[in-house]
Amino acid sequence: MVKIAVMVSGGGTNLQALIDAERRGELKNGELSAVISSNADAYALKRANRAFIPSYVLCRRDYASTDAYGAALAEMLGQLGIGLVVLAGFMTVLPPDFCRRFEGRIINIHPSLIPSFCGPGFYGLRVHEAALTKGVKVTGATVHFVSEVVDGGAIILQKAVEILPGDTPERLQKRVMQEAEWKLLPRAVSLFCEGKLQISGGTVRILD
Repeated sequence: MVKIAVMVSGGGTNLQALIDAERRGELKNGELSAVISSNADAYALKRANRAFIPSYVLCRRDYASTDAYGAALAEMLGQLGIGLVVLAGFMTVLPPDFCRRFEGRIINIHPSLIPSFCGPGFYGLRVHEAALTKGVKVTGATVHFVSEVVDGGAIILQKAVEILPGDTPERLQKRVMQEAEWKLLPRAVSLFCEGKLQISGGTVRILD
C-alpha cells in the first residue's frame, strides 16, 4: 500500500476529490496518510480532519531559506514513510534538491493544457484569466510529474474543457475543476499506486 501525502495551501477542493475517490474505493493500492499545509488557516485542514487524515502545517516563512523549508518537508515525509507526494493547490515552489530527492514520486495538478498557460506566475485564477484574454477556445487540466522546472515535468494525464461564451475566470475555474481536475487527479494517483506509470525519455507511458 502506497502512503500518500497531499500538500495544500487553500480550500482543498482537489484534496476533497481524492478523499471522495478513496471512499469509493478508487485509489487502488493507495492510502491518504497525511495532509501538509503551507497555510495554518487553509480550509483544506478541516477537510483532512473530517476525513480523519493526520494533518500538519509547515509555513515557508518559518524557515530561513527555501532549501531549509524543503529539507524540513523531506524529513517529515521520510518519517511518515510517504511513497507519493501530491501537490493539490500547493502555492510554494519546491527547491531543486527536494524535487531531485523525490523525483518520480511527486505529481501536480495544473489548471491548463500544458504547455499553454503554465510556468512561473501562472496559478489559480491567473491561468483562467490568461486563457480568456488570449481567446483560446479550449482549455483544461494537466496532471504531471514535478521536476526542477515549474510545470515542466512529464505529463501523465490531460483533459480538455471547452470555453463557453460569457465565461468569467471564476466560472471557467469552476468548470475546469468539475470536468477535469477532480477526475484526472484521482485517476493519476491510482495509476501511480498501482505501478502503472512508466517514465522514459521524459514521456509517461500508462501500462496495462
